[in-house]
Amino acid sequence: MLAPNGQIEEYDFIDHHTGAAAVVAVKEDGQILLVRQYRNALERDTLELPCGGRESREEPMEDAARRELQEETGYTAGKFSKLIDIRTTPAYGNEEIAVFLAEDLIPGEQHLDPDESLKVVSMPLREALNLIFQCRIQDAKTVSGILAYANQLQKRE
Repeated sequence: MLAPNGQIEEYDFIDHHTGAAAVVAVKEDGQILLVRQYRNALERDTLELPCGGRESREEPMEDAARRELQEETGYTAGKFSKLIDIRTTPAYGNEEIAVFLAEDLIPGEQHLDPDESLKVVSMPLREALNLIFQCRIQDAKTVSGILAYANQLQKRE
């Protein structure tokens, strides 16, 4: 690749074909829904926002977010709004994740993929923030989404 300074550089690049959508789902009592799942790359369980890839580049991010919320948690939402867009690893990839806020939740049944094994966990925002600052929640989309939601709440007050 020809860099902006005129030098030829070689680098790794990961093309994320479709992008993904994540959801900060907030129950009526203020609890946030997270999913606990095993991640091979880390060799441990993580706490993350419900999230998944779009089925195609043409699928609206909100549609993907609604689908993933329902598949992973069983919940559907009466109200959806955009919180933030993130780029997870711009040094070597083009993955974009749109993070949405889901409110007016309606419980239902999970519809996990055959290879998914996860547990839905709910907790107060304050606890989720504490876990972030204790480095117990480290997933970038989850950290970004929770902080964006906390910021939005602060602006409302």
